[in-house]
Amino acid sequence: MFWEKQFEDYIGKMIRFNVPVRLGLWNGREVALGPEPRVKLAIKSPGALRHLLRPSMATLGQAYVDGELDVEGRVDDIFDVVVQLTANANGTGNSGQARRAHHFGRHNKKADAEAIAYHYDVSNEFYSLWLDRAMVYSCAYFKHEDDSLEKAQEQKLDHILTKIQARPGQTLLDIGCGWGALVMRAASKFGVKALGVTLSKNQYELARQRVAEAGLADKVEIRLQDYREVSGHFDRITSVGMFEHVGLKNLRGYFAKIHDLLVDDGVCMNHGITSTDAESAQSPFGGGDFIEKYVFPQGEVPHIGLTLKDMTAAGLEAMDVENLRRHYALTTQHWSRRFEDNLDKIRDMVGEKRFRIWRAYLAGCAYGFANNWISLHQVVAIKAGGPALNPLPLTRDYMYPTGA
Repeated sequence: MFWEKQFEDYIGKMIRFNVPVRLGLWNGREVALGPEPRVKLAIKSPGALRHLLRPSMATLGQAYVDGELDVEGRVDDIFDVVVQLTANANGTGNSGQARRAHHFGRHNKKADAEAIAYHYDVSNEFYSLWLDRAMVYSCAYFKHEDDSLEKAQEQKLDHILTKIQARPGQTLLDIGCGWGALVMRAASKFGVKALGVTLSKNQYELARQRVAEAGLADKVEIRLQDYREVSGHFDRITSVGMFEHVGLKNLRGYFAKIHDLLVDDGVCMNHGITSTDAESAQSPFGGGDFIEKYVFPQGEVPHIGLTLKDMTAAGLEAMDVENLRRHYALTTQHWSRRFEDNLDKIRDMVGEKRFRIWRAYLAGCAYGFANNWISLHQVVAIKAGGPALNPLPLTRDYMYPTGA
C-alpha cells in the first residue's frame, strides 16, 4: 500500500507536466501523463514504482535492465520521455544536471585488462551486427549527413591519417587498435609500418586474422599488450577511443608515455569522448552512473580543458583541436538503428540482461551526443619545444586536400 499511495501523489504531481507517456500497471490499470502518449512504460510490480518517484537515467536504466520495467515506443521518443520524467520529478527542469563528485576508478594493468575484457570481449559476432563492415568502434566522420556508416568510418580513418601527415616509411603506433581498421588503412593506403596494441583477446585474434587475410603481415603487427609496456620510438602515434579507459588521475602519465614513445619531430593524435560538464565530468540525469555500472567499468571521461592541461604538463603541444560531437551523434544513431534491426538475433546471442544493457546504452549515447551531454574531441599534438620539433604546415589546408 505504501508504494500505491506514493504513486497516486506522483500522478497528481506529474500530470501537469504533460509528458507524452502512458503508464501501464501490473494490475491492468493505465494512466496517461499527457495527451497523445508516444511511449508506454509498463510497471511490472508495486515495488517497481519506487523507480518513478525519484527517477534518474541510472535508476530507470537499472529497472529496465532488471526487467522491472518495460518500454514500448520509438527509441528516440523513449529517451525524450525519460528525460522529461527525470527533470520534472526532481524539480530541475529540462536543463538540469545531476552532479556528483569525481569518481576515480582503481586503474592498474590487471583492473584495466578486466574492464576491457568485460566490454569488448562480448563476442566479435555481436559487434559485427551493428558496426560497419570494418568494425570501427569509434566516432565516424560524416562529410554529409546522409553518408553511409561504412563511408563515414573510412573517411574518419583517412581524416586521422591525413591530420598526422602519415607518409610511406614512417612507423605508427595505434594505442587501443580495436579490430585493426586504422593500422590496416595506414599500411595499405599511406604506406606506413604500423603496430597496433589492444587488451581485448577477441580483438587481437580477429585483427591478426584480418591483417593476414589482407596480405599486410609484413607491414602491420598486432599485439595483445598494455600500452604502458610498449617500448621504442614511433614517428606517429594515434589513440582512438581508448583514453576513456585511462582514468582522470592517470591522464598526465598517459600523455607522458605517448611523449616518451614519440620521436622528437613526431606527431600524435588523441581521439576520445569528453565531458561537457567542467565541474563534475559527468553526463546529466545519472547517465554516467548507468554506463559505469553496466557498460564501461572504471570508464572516466575528462573535459577537454583537463585533457589539454594534462597533455601540456606531459610535454606535448596541442596543434589542432576538433570537436566531432555531431559526428558521434550520427554515428551512434547508426549503431542504435542497426541494433534495433537485429533485436531478436542479439537477444538470442547475448541473453536478455546484456541485450537490455546495450540497447539502452546505444540509444542513450545517440541521445546524449545529439543533446550536448557528452562530446568528442580529436587533438593533434607534437613535442613541445623549438621549431625543429614541429613538422606540421603553418595552416590546416593539408587536412582537407582538394577533391578528398
